[in-house]
Amino acid sequence: MANDESCKKYGVPVYGAAWVPPGAIRSAPKPPPEGDGDDKDAADKSPLIATHNYVVMAGGGGEGNSGIPNAILLARFDFDSSFLSDLPVARLGTGSDLPYRMTVHPGGEGLICSLPKSCSWFEWDAGSDTDDGALSVKLSERLLKQLEDVGQQLALTFNNEGSLLAVGGEDGKLRVFKWPSMEIIIDEANAHSCVKDLDFSPDGKFLVSAGSGPCRVWNVSTSASVASLQKENDEILGFCRFSRSSDNNQALYVTAMQGKGGSIVKWSTASWNRMSSKWVSRDPISAFNVSADGKLLAIGTIQGDVLILSSNLQVLTTVKKAHLGLVTTLKFSDDSRALLSTSLDSSVRVTVIKDKSDKKGFNLWIILLIILMAIAVYYAKREGKLSLPLDFPIKF
Repeated sequence: MANDESCKKYGVPVYGAAWVPPGAIRSAPKPPPEGDGDDKDAADKSPLIATHNYVVMAGGGGEGNSGIPNAILLARFDFDSSFLSDLPVARLGTGSDLPYRMTVHPGGEGLICSLPKSCSWFEWDAGSDTDDGALSVKLSERLLKQLEDVGQQLALTFNNEGSLLAVGGEDGKLRVFKWPSMEIIIDEANAHSCVKDLDFSPDGKFLVSAGSGPCRVWNVSTSASVASLQKENDEILGFCRFSRSSDNNQALYVTAMQGKGGSIVKWSTASWNRMSSKWVSRDPISAFNVSADGKLLAIGTIQGDVLILSSNLQVLTTVKKAHLGLVTTLKFSDDSRALLSTSLDSSVRVTVIKDKSDKKGFNLWIILLIILMAIAVYYAKREGKLSLPLDFPIKF
């Protein structure tokens, strides 16, 4: 694993991670200003928070006596320098409970972490537990009673609007709630023998669930299963993500393991028929995600490699040994400029995505300039040998 400014180790195996949405920075309670309590302007001044991007991670050593704490961590990332903070800017211990998976509310309200027996709601906090006024996180007083004593939840996700919450358990149970009322609209006890991944379609109409056996697609409004995506041959279906493109070419991507390698299967969201499949990795896929603009996909492998692909499944970037251990999480930033990846080796990496289209455009201008220079040289050499009238048409 390369030692660079965009990859740091924070001392705990990381199981869940996300980018902190801008709304979290705006909505986080700020400490009261010193001096005049009526100085509202001073209370709103938080330059460190306003000028940095944050990532949040969850993990630890579990219930054993490994000496590795269980915690939720925050770190800063600077896009201009591609610098990830050397140390967490905030840390919240969770005692003997390992925070395993997480989902961040897209509106910036907070985040939910799955613990061994339940799920807890955490809120953003500005400067209360840090020395430099950075953003931090705290356990909320609000209890998610519907998610107490439900066992280990392996998948959690909000829809794009933050109005729906889906959770899937180790016991195979799938639940979908309205947020924030927590009114349950889907309560399926046997969605899979074990629910491993969930994703809402961009419009929130459908939810796909992955686990053992086929993937299932659910109509959120009717609470009914509308499709069962079957495997072929010896495939083992893994992670599932809807395309985020805004055009009519909506698709659903599902990772599949065949032998020791990994493939991506593309399904139509109109017919739920399999459209194509492409082998993309010689190692099993351990993490998967799709960018917000729908142009990029990313996979992480059990060997620690990270690959970024185009929507037509062409590999654009490969980061060999991005991590020394299994890749646990992949998250694109909201503007699709960067990819966050985490690992069991306690490392966190941010890969800034280079705009290859700009590079191609730049190369095209160089080629055109060379052609024009060659034409100019050609006519310069002919000058004196051939006299052309001023209105003579030169065609290229």
